[in-house]
Amino acid sequence: MTKKLTKSPGTIPCTFFDFPLVTNLHSLDADIAILGIPYGMPYEPSAMANDQSRAPDAIRQATSLSDIKYAKTHFDWDIGGSLLNGRDIKIVDCGNVTADMTDHKAHYRRAEQVTRKIFGTNTILITLGGDHGISIPVMRALEVYETPITLVHVDAHLDWRHEVNGETEGYSSPIRRASQMPWIDKIVQIGMRGIGSARTGEVQDALAYGSDIISAYDMHDVGMDAVLDRIPGDGPYYLTIDADGIDPAIMPAVIAQTPGGLTWVQIRKLIHGLVKKGRVLGMDLVEIAPKYDIGNISMIHAERLICNFIGSSVRAGYYG
Repeated sequence: MTKKLTKSPGTIPCTFFDFPLVTNLHSLDADIAILGIPYGMPYEPSAMANDQSRAPDAIRQATSLSDIKYAKTHFDWDIGGSLLNGRDIKIVDCGNVTADMTDHKAHYRRAEQVTRKIFGTNTILITLGGDHGISIPVMRALEVYETPITLVHVDAHLDWRHEVNGETEGYSSPIRRASQMPWIDKIVQIGMRGIGSARTGEVQDALAYGSDIISAYDMHDVGMDAVLDRIPGDGPYYLTIDADGIDPAIMPAVIAQTPGGLTWVQIRKLIHGLVKKGRVLGMDLVEIAPKYDIGNISMIHAERLICNFIGSSVRAGYYG
């Protein structure tokens, strides 16, 4: 028997913002799809079910049903009106990609199958990770667009390792893997700071590729408007956000808390500015570790990030 590609989340509310659950991707009809990919490729067998694997459901669960009703219908100052601006925009939650704990690579294969189906219907995809390895199958699926795509990467870390412990598709490697995909053209990396898995060689490789690396300190010095000006062209774009790229004062639920990250005002401006600049085919939010949250503040900011992406894309005329 073939295992289903996705399954219903296990929380109440079980879907993000109580949007309809759709796990039959053969008949997908949506403007925006939300998808959980809980499991990255572990560097040790015991690490597959890490705390980040709980994040897709934790993000969904963070907003109560009463607050969801309020948020959908009331004026939101972040986006200049209600979430969908009175439009008939179809948003669905496709649940979580299923896993096989005896075959770690099966999760990535299913994730790529699912995201190819979603992108194949020209649906905007919002992916909830999981560690940063989960971006690899999603970016592979971008091949269906058959056009050069600019990758915009927010992170404290460079993520250009070829391998760690022999694993080439873990959370330290997504941007190197992206650089090897013919459909990924320009890469802009924002927010690097502190110490991560990158060594001098990885930095040199990224620069040799042509990656535009904007450290957190350069970003703070020049401002987000100047950063947006450095992002080339008019799209299309894919946006990958590692939660540790955001300052831990507002995003404490990460494994690698590093001071000096993007503020709320900066990450909001990046999302709105990028959406206005050109079509963003999708975004992912990864590396949230719920057990490190304080007062639900990380989940609140995760929900706000997603709503700002949805609201800004509606106002940018993405949906006809």
